[in-house]
Amino acid sequence: MKTTNITITDVFFDLDHTLWDFEKNSALAFETVLKKHNIPVNIPDFIAVYVPINLEYWNKYRKDEISQIELRFGRLKDTFDAINHRIDDATIVLLSEEYIHYLPKFNHLFDGAIEILDYLKPKYKLHIITNGFAEIQDNKLNNSYITPYFMTITNSEMAGVKKPNPLIFEHALAKAKTKKENSIMIGDCIEADVQGAINAGIDAIFFNENNSKVANDIKQITHLLELKKYL
Repeated sequence: MKTTNITITDVFFDLDHTLWDFEKNSALAFETVLKKHNIPVNIPDFIAVYVPINLEYWNKYRKDEISQIELRFGRLKDTFDAINHRIDDATIVLLSEEYIHYLPKFNHLFDGAIEILDYLKPKYKLHIITNGFAEIQDNKLNNSYITPYFMTITNSEMAGVKKPNPLIFEHALAKAKTKKENSIMIGDCIEADVQGAINAGIDAIFFNENNSKVANDIKQITHLLELKKYL
């Protein structure tokens, strides 16, 4: 089962929540930081509350409704407020900075990530398109030893816009020196990765790890190795 009758030459991946296991690495980073500063909270409870708040903040950031600083501070303040833990703003700023420092040091990938990259690399040119911050994303790639798989890495800072804006996909295509009809995007976010790519004229596959209900016409996988069905 191939994606189209047109030859695919270039495969673009999202990074967080697609190859790099953000939630697992994020939990480890928070565990490190909260213990280091003796913050008396139940860490699993903290993380359970933080996860949906973080996703909502990223949704606002993607839509340019908040800044990077507001994202980093607000998601932590809202989490502490939600668990009724009193903490001053200066400490929140410190924790947010240390979290960003420790986060890329953890390198857990999704099951099958290395195997699928090994499978795809001889057949296609591989690339990354991410809304994450440049230095952090580069560190994630380097620390998880997957940088050599990718010919280009496009982030929202260099493109000046974030997924799903078509301009970031056009920037990535130009950097990869390829055409949209010969490309495909793989990511975990319907709005940013899948619909964003489709709106830019690029085929897309949804990494649906949580088996969410999606439209029947959306190509999807629940495990990375299922990409072999399409590529």
